[in-house]
Amino acid sequence: MSELAIAPTRCSVCHAGEMRLLEKVGDVPYWRCTRCEATLMASSHWLDAEAEKRVYDLHDNNPEDDGYQRFLAKLADPLLARVPDEAHGLDFGCGPGPALARMLAARGMEVSLYDPFYAANPETLAQRYDFITCTEVVEHLHDPNAVFHQLDDLLKPGGWLGVMTCFQTDDARFANWHYRRDPTHIVFYRETTLRWLADALGWELDVPVKDVALFRKPAVV
Repeated sequence: MSELAIAPTRCSVCHAGEMRLLEKVGDVPYWRCTRCEATLMASSHWLDAEAEKRVYDLHDNNPEDDGYQRFLAKLADPLLARVPDEAHGLDFGCGPGPALARMLAARGMEVSLYDPFYAANPETLAQRYDFITCTEVVEHLHDPNAVFHQLDDLLKPGGWLGVMTCFQTDDARFANWHYRRDPTHIVFYRETTLRWLADALGWELDVPVKDVALFRKPAVV
């Protein structure tokens, strides 16, 4: 049986939707969930951990670069407008140069770090936080549903989760989209997908600018 005939058994984002083939780019099939509208690369084409890290090692995420700081400010500025002073946060998937954590710390926040490749600190996953940031992370996840539930557990009631990922908007341009061409990007989100996640987890969602989603976990009543 050809790979195209074998749809994923479930959507990795909602764990429920029926999958249909969106497009085959080269030899790589991409599947669309009919429920949450996530787009998934066929898992047989995922990189192994060593190859994935080699790609990340090539990224130039210099914390001192003004352009990179302006890019991260798309998330940092609206998040800082919502969290309390001197809040304690977690930069989840911080990478080798945690520029966002430094930016937030410079504004009075306490920021812990976690990254499976560069800051595998299990103790940081045993705490709860006022806010969590995930910049250019969720498109790499093998099981986004499980990770979003993990992040929900890590957030205090009333806490904020800030996600930055390039929203998938145009199917006609998907094959040539720069974001798809990164071999470590295996799941692509529409704003619809993120709203489905918010509803499923009982969160509020605000999209202050394109490619940034701010989720708020309800406070305890």
